[in-house]
Amino acid sequence: MNPAEFETLSATILVAIFLLAAALGFVMRETRFCTMGAISDVVYLQDWGRVRQWAMAVGVAMLGFTALALWGGLQVGDVLYASTRLLWVSALAGGLMFGVGMVLASGCGARNLTRLGGGSLKALVVLLVMAVAGFATLKGITAVARVRWLDGWQLEFGTLALLPELLARFAGWSVAASRLWLGLGLGGLLILLAFNPVRDAQRSRGALLGGALVGLCVTVAWWLGGRAAEVAEHPQTLEHVYATTYSGRIEAFSFVTPVAHTLDWLMFFSDSSKVLTWGIASVLGMVLGSLAHALWRRDFRWQGFADTRDLARHLLGAALMGMGGVTAMGCTVGQGISAMSMFSLGSFVAVTGIVLGAALTLKRLAALD
Repeated sequence: MNPAEFETLSATILVAIFLLAAALGFVMRETRFCTMGAISDVVYLQDWGRVRQWAMAVGVAMLGFTALALWGGLQVGDVLYASTRLLWVSALAGGLMFGVGMVLASGCGARNLTRLGGGSLKALVVLLVMAVAGFATLKGITAVARVRWLDGWQLEFGTLALLPELLARFAGWSVAASRLWLGLGLGGLLILLAFNPVRDAQRSRGALLGGALVGLCVTVAWWLGGRAAEVAEHPQTLEHVYATTYSGRIEAFSFVTPVAHTLDWLMFFSDSSKVLTWGIASVLGMVLGSLAHALWRRDFRWQGFADTRDLARHLLGAALMGMGGVTAMGCTVGQGISAMSMFSLGSFVAVTGIVLGAALTLKRLAALD
């Protein structure tokens, strides 16, 4: 591929992921898709409606990733989350921090992006602080603590730390068979569980459709990142890469590190080394999609903090989300849907931490009120 063709491909992929993220932001805002909201509904109201919505999204994404891995030519080993090591302490500790933070900050990174599109200045502050904390945990002062105290605790498997690969290794199956049965079994089970009856059938149908569309958006992102963006030989380095991704590997949706990279790109825009990437385009698309929805619904409203206590709580939550999201290598979308759709062991550990941290914080706040 010559340089001109590579530039054309990169521009096409960036436009595509921007539009796909805009669709995701529109759907999330329309259907109130929010992991923190789902956990709070269970803790406070014993309402499992939005948990079923999340289950639908994960189930659809699992089936989609399985199809792409088996028949779509997607190279599982090239995915960002594919590793032979499980950083279990980082995943658990980062998940706990993120779970606590998203409760204090009134939602995860994706939720705050959709709230920003609806006019929330609170969300803008949360995203800025989360970006700074996230970047510091990537390369700054808290990165030192992360590497020194957390990342050293790891399990080495000798094969990819993904359920299909491990099942194939210990059960004697082929990887393809393991992936097929796990995809159909677990993905199908989550979809079936999502269809449990609820009181409001019409609201349930809308929520489940929203979950299915979120899962479909993640699936399309896997195809864009893993097939459409694949370049056999980079025109300059001659390496096998995936165009526009920051890591050079296959990426889908995640909204902590990309928010940090977006702030870095905006701050150093004139620096030629700071280029527009997959993650940045997805962040900008999420905001535009939610803005389009707010204008369509005519419910765009400027919102600010109620008082200094409200501000302090959101600042702390944003910092915890930034540190936790980077430490766990993902958020409720990155680990909770994207990585989980490929059966990453780290995603199950991280999501356990997120749910536990959020539930304990919600119960603590309820006790204080």
